[in-house]
Amino acid sequence: MRISAVRCFEVQGPAEIPAQEERQVGMLDIYPHFASRPPAGPRDHQTGVYVQVEEAGGAYGLFGPIFPETVPLIQNKLAPMITGQDPRAGEYLWDVMYRSDRHARKGYLMMAISAVDCALWDLRGKLAGEPVWRLLGGPTRPTVPCYASMLGYSHEPARIVARVREMIDAGYRAQKWFFRYGPNDGLVGMERNVTLARIVREAAGPNIDLMFDCWMGWDLSYATRMIERLEPFRPRWLEEAVPADRIAEFAQMRDAGRVPIATGEHEYTRWGFLQLLQTGGVDVLQADPDWCGGISELVKIGTLASAYGRHVIPHGHSVYAAAHVVASQPPVTFPMAEYLVRYQPMAQHFHTHMLAPEGGAITLPTLPGLGIEIDPAKVTSRRDL
Repeated sequence: MRISAVRCFEVQGPAEIPAQEERQVGMLDIYPHFASRPPAGPRDHQTGVYVQVEEAGGAYGLFGPIFPETVPLIQNKLAPMITGQDPRAGEYLWDVMYRSDRHARKGYLMMAISAVDCALWDLRGKLAGEPVWRLLGGPTRPTVPCYASMLGYSHEPARIVARVREMIDAGYRAQKWFFRYGPNDGLVGMERNVTLARIVREAAGPNIDLMFDCWMGWDLSYATRMIERLEPFRPRWLEEAVPADRIAEFAQMRDAGRVPIATGEHEYTRWGFLQLLQTGGVDVLQADPDWCGGISELVKIGTLASAYGRHVIPHGHSVYAAAHVVASQPPVTFPMAEYLVRYQPMAQHFHTHMLAPEGGAITLPTLPGLGIEIDPAKVTSRRDL
């Protein structure tokens, strides 16, 4: 049994993508001409890029959508390293890809490794005739609880209240909202952030977990002042308040108040997460299997987190890989997954089988592999990259 080819391809097709109602604060917002950017507009089409790992007997593993920037890295660096190898030798293949380039430890090359690793797990599942969660040792529960991630939704008070209640009625027991303002917006912006937190808490009541995301758009001073203001609303966590590399600052934020701290969406590999754990500054690790090293590495990150008594709640760029890992691991370490309510239907637009929560939880997939297949009826053009 040998890998015969590693291919990347792009699909396009018509889609109704609504305009973003509001955008989140970001790192570039310290500059006024970037801070004034409007939310993204509507689109009438969708594009998706995927990686496919083929086995000589005709089976294939599929994963995506992936970042287009990773395609040349997959084709030029990783494919030659694993073509001809046994696709079942997962630890060997991951280590070879990791050791193949001294810059593979972070960034786009690790994201490329992640995509190939996830496609390899899909292939192994298909070869075994089992869903990936089974190959990983699961299930540990019949469904995967999810929280509603509210990126892109309006901050107009009446619409916030309506959306909060809509998510509760849909069965979600936790929600995450995204702050719009940062240090350059001064005290006025700070008060607007507090107003968002207040409206969401009042609409949700006392028995719904709430989280707030800053998408690396703050600095330590601003975050410390905001933590004091957020404490009355009892957030389950404050997410990515500062850029990912400011590891020591996460510990300072955690010491500054009683708001738990989350990060890890933009961290890579078990070694990066070990640094976060060793500083004692993070309560929740948000490793994304699409980027952190794949399914293989997310499981190892979970093992580290369990030794430190920390939760892993994967970032939700792709719900497929995260859901399979969460379903296979103990709930005390992996309590739930993220579901981007507005964006996951767009990300899964070309898929035959939509993986989405019902009643606030995802029913375990039963298809072999990850369950990602392209629906030809939704594709008007396909080209190899």
